[in-house]
Amino acid sequence: MDIISEINNCTECAHSLPFSPKPILQYSNTANVILIGQAPGIKAHQSNTPWNDASGDRLRLWLDMPEQMFCNKNILSIVPMGFCYPGKSKSGDLPPRPECAPKWHPLLVQQPTSKVILLVGKYAQDYYLRDKKTLTERIRNWRDYQVQYLPLPHPSPRNNIWLKRNSWFENDILPQMKQWLKTKIKNN
Repeated sequence: MDIISEINNCTECAHSLPFSPKPILQYSNTANVILIGQAPGIKAHQSNTPWNDASGDRLRLWLDMPEQMFCNKNILSIVPMGFCYPGKSKSGDLPPRPECAPKWHPLLVQQPTSKVILLVGKYAQDYYLRDKKTLTERIRNWRDYQVQYLPLPHPSPRNNIWLKRNSWFENDILPQMKQWLKTKIKNN
C-alpha cells in the first residue's frame, strides 16, 4: 500500500473527530513546494478539497498563485498538521489532532529537502522551527528561515486583527516573500 492510501485509511484518532476520518491532503514527490498548515476546515472537509474556503482564497492571493496552479499536486503539495477536520471550538476550529504530524510527516516531508516549505500558522511553525519565537517575530524575520522555510500567518478571516495590527506584513514583507517564492518555484 502506498503512503497516500495508508493516510486515507488511517483511523487512529477517529474517536476524537466529529465525523468519520476524511484526510484532506494533496501530495506528489515531484512538487517543488510543500504547504504545511493546520487542519482542514469544515468546507474543505465537505468538498474534499484543501483550502477550499475564505482562508484559501486569501492564501492564494498572498502567494500570487492561481487556483489551477495551487490545486496542481505536481507543483504544490499540501500536508496539514492534522489531516482531518478536528471540529469546532468556542472560537473557531479545534487545533489539529496531534497524532498526524509525528506519524506521517517524516514520510512526506523528508529532511533535508531542497523543496520550499511554507509554514502557515503557529502550529506548523512551532512543530518545524522549534525556536521559541512568536509567530510575529518569525514573520518579521522570515529571511532567517528562507533557505528552506517560509513562515506565514494563517490567512483566516479570524486573523484580521493580527493583520491590521501588523500591516507591515502585507505592505512590506509579503511582496518580498512573493518574489522569493516565484524565484524558488522557477528554479526548482
